[in-house]
Amino acid sequence: MSDQTRRDFLRLSAAGLAVGATAQALPAMGLPTSGSLRSADTGASEISVHVTDAKRRFESAPALAWRQSSSQSAGDVIALDPEKKYQPILGFGAAFTDAACHMFNQLSAEAREKLIHELFHPSEMGLNVCRTCIGASDYSTELYGFDEGEPDPDLKRFSIDHDRPYFLPALRQARKENPDLFLFSSPWSPPGWMKAGGSMLGGSMRKKYFRSYANHFLKFLQAYAAEGITIQAVTTQNEVDTDQDGRMPACLWGQEYEIEFVKNHLGPVLKANNMPTKIWLLDHNYNLWGRVVCELEDQELRKYTSSVAWHGYVGGAEMMSKVHDAYPDADMHWTEGGPDITSPRYATDWTDWGKTFTEALRNWCQSLTGWNLVLDEKGGPNIGPFPCGGLVTVHSQTKEITRSGQYWAFAHFSRLIRRGAHRFDSQSPVPQLNHVACENPDGQKILVVTNEAAARSVVLQMGSWAADLPLAADSLTTLAWK
Repeated sequence: MSDQTRRDFLRLSAAGLAVGATAQALPAMGLPTSGSLRSADTGASEISVHVTDAKRRFESAPALAWRQSSSQSAGDVIALDPEKKYQPILGFGAAFTDAACHMFNQLSAEAREKLIHELFHPSEMGLNVCRTCIGASDYSTELYGFDEGEPDPDLKRFSIDHDRPYFLPALRQARKENPDLFLFSSPWSPPGWMKAGGSMLGGSMRKKYFRSYANHFLKFLQAYAAEGITIQAVTTQNEVDTDQDGRMPACLWGQEYEIEFVKNHLGPVLKANNMPTKIWLLDHNYNLWGRVVCELEDQELRKYTSSVAWHGYVGGAEMMSKVHDAYPDADMHWTEGGPDITSPRYATDWTDWGKTFTEALRNWCQSLTGWNLVLDEKGGPNIGPFPCGGLVTVHSQTKEITRSGQYWAFAHFSRLIRRGAHRFDSQSPVPQLNHVACENPDGQKILVVTNEAAARSVVLQMGSWAADLPLAADSLTTLAWK
């Protein structure tokens, strides 16, 4: 993309997105568009229903029935078009931080096995895309790395011994429950001696250590593989655009630095060692979409990656669609976000997360990975400044297990949407109603509806078929049919 082309793209992208969204919404408003809402043969299949609301947690509700509809319904409608498909789905999960693995280890063997079965087995939550940390994150029992101390460019001191007591066993047990578990790994900081300032806390990367750091990634991947843990992808740096004011493991990576590191060092090192590990760029907020467009413009970098990892703390999910418009072949992954343990809605904010997950999927993400799988009742262990909660809480004294609102939101996606599913078109003019539809590899169709408002009824319209859907207040509803 030339400078002129990029300027034209940046100038026109917002307007183009708005026009596209309006055109796609026309069928749901009862207005004809060419080729929209083609007739679908649903057969006599009932629609199974699961609901989370004030009284229910992913609970079965009465099945719905399709009825023939001679005309498009008016009013509160969700219009479905399974023939119009978008991105494939890789899966859903959360992060194996050092803190999370420590909390798994605080449980008895029986309780730990039961919880890991609940989280990962395909018959339960079925989490299958999870993050691990390369060294310490802010959610760790201590500050640690795999090669700390005086400069060691040849990495003679490299060791993953810190991860052996409870980190690796948790990963093995999860993959035993779900052999299809996809793991990606992120560093919060290179070894301190590779950075300006000499510490894992804050600071920035020094270019003279790029080759050593690429080999650090390689040694990590090889060491984990030797322990029976395959890592399928890595991000270059957790949150490239902040040093967190030196309060936690963090590292600034300028745009040019990330490009040079990936195309001249990390990519070639992995390729030379026959490592199929994917590389995901950025691992930071939506508002950095312009940086991603510029990085993907580099043809040499694109020999090694066209995948992007996103966080949703700043900016809007629609910013990911700007990158997709410029590079339709770019893979998108949502890689971090967790609840606030101090929030009074920690256990009941499922519609907040339902909306977040829906927006990420509707803007091209192929996977959703939350933050810590498990923390204690205070959001610990934690060496950083943020009050995050776990997907699940294990009380440090009683070992009681409680589940967050985010957990119940994930249930509405991960329990029924399978790897290899494709998102398909769903449109509605109804305010405060978020929805996303997917078709599984076996043809089963899944619709997840998040209703942030009062109770209401909507009509599902799919070609010449319709169904009446009651929605509870502040609820998540997942529907499945063939």
